[in-house]
Amino acid sequence: MLDEEMAGFQVRKLIQLTDGLTERLQTELDLIRSNKAAEIANGMVQTADLANEYRRESARIKSDPGLIANAPMELKKALVSATEAFDEVLAKHSEAVEAARQISEGLVRTIANEIAGQRAMGTGYGASGHAVSGDGRAVAMDRKA
Repeated sequence: MLDEEMAGFQVRKLIQLTDGLTERLQTELDLIRSNKAAEIANGMVQTADLANEYRRESARIKSDPGLIANAPMELKKALVSATEAFDEVLAKHSEAVEAARQISEGLVRTIANEIAGQRAMGTGYGASGHAVSGDGRAVAMDRKA
């Protein structure tokens, strides 16, 4: 079990990580809402790094609660508040990302259906005098599209 000063240091470190990750997710959420989702890629590495460090620190403290047991109560309360704010932004971020994904997939599906419809149309008459169908190539879609 750490003394009050070191436990307080651990809590402040976790608060800083939580606040940083909350800020990154809020920035991404704002970009999605302002139709600038493509700009999220600029901060993806930073967000991933923060998320990984947050995950490691949270797991470390969860496995050894003594690391923060002696921290001052006001810091513990600040950590709870920071975590609540993070959870709120995370929920909104998840909803926005899922909505954007569904819209993107719908657009890709619509475009693929239109292309498939265009290809399926007859292309004229062959030498035998019979109508020739489209080229018969399929349109493939995957999650990467």
